[in-house]
Amino acid sequence: MTETASPAAAEIRAIFDRIAPVYDRLNDRLSFGQHRIWKLMAVKWIEAKLGDSALDICCGSGDLALLLAKKVGNMGKVTGLDFACEQLAIAKQRQMVKCPTVPIEWLEGDALNLPFTDNKFDCATMGYGLRNVTNIPLCLKELYRVLKPGAKAALLDFHRPSQGYMQTFQQWYLNNIVVPTAENMGMKEEYAYINPSVERFPPGKEQVKLATAEGFNQATHYPLMGGMMGILVLKK
Repeated sequence: MTETASPAAAEIRAIFDRIAPVYDRLNDRLSFGQHRIWKLMAVKWIEAKLGDSALDICCGSGDLALLLAKKVGNMGKVTGLDFACEQLAIAKQRQMVKCPTVPIEWLEGDALNLPFTDNKFDCATMGYGLRNVTNIPLCLKELYRVLKPGAKAALLDFHRPSQGYMQTFQQWYLNNIVVPTAENMGMKEEYAYINPSVERFPPGKEQVKLATAEGFNQATHYPLMGGMMGILVLKK
């Protein structure tokens, strides 16, 4: 079953469509602006350069795709893919303001069945997407397939910290900061999904094993914020 055909995926897609109007403001508030630094780190690690063909999977409102556009320049191309059409609409609007001259293709598509030929992209990013797909190994397999040999990818996401005191802090943060902030913006139910999604998300070491099993030659997981965030960096 593909991502778009799954009932669970349909529910997640509906959530991201509903939160699209406030998604960027909430990310800024909930991370105190730190998410912008983490995204810059992800883009730096994949070593995108002028003229590259870059892919941003689960692109949302376009933050990472727009950062990639600045790296690949007018001679390169960026493809942003997401299954939430409302998020894509906002991404297109933001591009017209922030990066109108670089070719960016925005596609509604399935992270478990990428609509691209093999060995197409020089680099790729994924922000807060791997945790939400219904089949992580298949997602990694598809990512591997569409990357050129030697290409790098960086996957940024929330994680459950390994240390008990950080787990306690994260739970307090989710209960007392994330949900109330979302509730004030009319999105309490939509953001309540974060806690269970983090709970079932494989830890960094397990992600490395999954990526290696799908063929990646190099896989390194970098914990951030005491393990509450992390970036999985891969090389085909």
